[in-house]
Amino acid sequence: MSMVFGIVAVVVALVGLLATLVNVGYLLMLNSAAKKRGVAGASISDHVRGRLPVAGGATLAAVVALLLTTSGGVMPDILGLVLGAGGGLVAKQSLDATRTRLRSQH
Repeated sequence: MSMVFGIVAVVVALVGLLATLVNVGYLLMLNSAAKKRGVAGASISDHVRGRLPVAGGATLAAVVALLLTTSGGVMPDILGLVLGAGGGLVAKQSLDATRTRLRSQH
């Protein structure tokens, strides 16, 4: 039973890490495009600068979650599962908020 739970915890941590990396990548891509637009992209660049610390924190949480799930034991698996799911959820909400903001500006 604990082996199955460990596998589930690792998968959740990996999905959370993937979500956080997608969010960071999207923010970096937006920032790069905004800088190329100069003054016209200033508001987007400001928004991205405000969101990057959140994205970085979520990514750090997801990395710690993956490390916990691979260390073995039920308690680290539980902590890793919760941390990985939380990091992924924060990243998804951040990505959705950024996309909504960009749509409303056009």
